Amino acid sequence: MTRRSLAPLSERMRSDKLEDFIGQKHLIHSGSLLSRAIKADRLGSCIFYGPPGTGKTTLAHIIAETTNSAYAYLNAVSSGVADAKKVIEDAKARLELYGKHTYLLLDECHRWNKAQSDCVLSAIEKGEIIFIGSTTENPYVTMTKAIVSRCRIFEFKHLTQEEVLFGLKRALNDKEKGLGNYLADVSDDVLKHFAWVSNGDLRTALNALELAVMTTNPDSNGVIKVDISIAEEVTQKRALSVDESLYYDLLSAFCKSLRGSDPDAGVYYAMRLINAGCDPMLVARRLLVHSAEDVGMADPNAFTMASNAVRAIEKLGMPEGRIPLTEAIIYVCLAPKSNAVVNAMYAADEASKQAEDDNIPYYLRDANYKVEKVSGYKYPHDYGGWVEQQYLPDAFKDAEFYKPSKNGLEKDIIILKKTKKGV
Repeated sequence: MTRRSLAPLSERMRSDKLEDFIGQKHLIHSGSLLSRAIKADRLGSCIFYGPPGTGKTTLAHIIAETTNSAYAYLNAVSSGVADAKKVIEDAKARLELYGKHTYLLLDECHRWNKAQSDCVLSAIEKGEIIFIGSTTENPYVTMTKAIVSRCRIFEFKHLTQEEVLFGLKRALNDKEKGLGNYLADVSDDVLKHFAWVSNGDLRTALNALELAVMTTNPDSNGVIKVDISIAEEVTQKRALSVDESLYYDLLSAFCKSLRGSDPDAGVYYAMRLINAGCDPMLVARRLLVHSAEDVGMADPNAFTMASNAVRAIEKLGMPEGRIPLTEAIIYVCLAPKSNAVVNAMYAADEASKQAEDDNIPYYLRDANYKVEKVSGYKYPHDYGGWVEQQYLPDAFKDAEFYKPSKNGLEKDIIILKKTKKGV
């Protein structure tokens, strides 16, 4: 029995070829930059970041295999400077003797501290190793700037339900690496449930499928029948008792009830979704979005209430988490409404895309690393907290992206903006 045969199903089912890779169509498709770079062996050092179970480590291994290069695998949690130096030394020798490049695949790369990261910088710059890091954290925030600046960054996204279903069916039929040698009878409803609760994480879905098949006793004919009750037991979550169409209708009705200021309807649709098997966190996340989208600055406390509901569900669980969730739903429904924040975001976003020359006012520019003296900036606190001066670039100096409504606290913001504009 090989070591791989003893590995979890999610590990055994890792794709070995780019053609078999599941998901990330925005990165991996015919003619894409990443696909071309991999096939031409011109990718260079990079960092893959995104949610767990989306193929980051798998793609890193495929790259190393596709380019016919040597590779070393390290996990940042359990490895240190000595491990990295050993990889670099071996890579140097390999490059000198055989002209063969070495990929350093570093999982959980955000866990390396500055000293650990610095030990590979020189090797990356000289091309002695090709670094591929994978992380669930945003590298721009969690990793040293020196490493990030030397790598291309690729963001991975949650897999779609259809992509997870494809991966589950492939594992179920694969006789070499998957469960194809078991007489497993797994219905589409069970597979859809595993895909649903995995939230775009193929690893989670595959592990649930394996647990269900391996712990279910075969019937008199040797068939392992996995029904929905077993699937619910494995995932510890109820199967969704509504079809996909009704689910999206309920979710739409919930969102529109929040926007329409109907607390009774908002609470009803939230409970309907939860009782149908929907993850309460999904309801809470939609509430969080709408507290900013539909209430915004008319009552900023709505976002705080929604944020607290999300945190309460994480800490309390269910059913107790329903209480603060309901309180937040009612608050958001009854809060004054304004979409001025969203309109400001769209307007500023569009303007920023059209800008040909930022032409930032001279007195606003960074003076730290300039030889010439930057002057003319008026420090607002020297003038009582506010002083009139131009902040936007010349091309948009008269633009007004944020236009407060006359609802809630935004009534006062209108007066404040007019005062500062001297109206």
